[in-house]
Amino acid sequence: MIIIANVSFPPESSKEIAKRFLEAPQIPEYLTRRGPYVSSNRSNGVCILTLYELENSKLAEGMEFMGNFYATYFGVPGFMYEIKPHYEILEGLKMIGMEG
Repeated sequence: MIIIANVSFPPESSKEIAKRFLEAPQIPEYLTRRGPYVSSNRSNGVCILTLYELENSKLAEGMEFMGNFYATYFGVPGFMYEIKPHYEILEGLKMIGMEG
């Protein structure tokens, strides 16, 4: 499974975000990080997409870590984030009572 994190902030906050990124907690061994990948647009400013791969059994731990990790950025003007788990299709089918 993966956890997808979407972050956005205005360009004016870039230096503070970068500073806090360098100070953020280390990613635990049970998470494999892909990214962060950076883009920008006129409505959201700087956008960062990061994927975290992990075993299903580590979901609760992973979500707790993500909450603490992204709390590092609280107080940065305009910082917004969303973290969501995404399941592989066969896992999703099981969740709605269908076996794959």
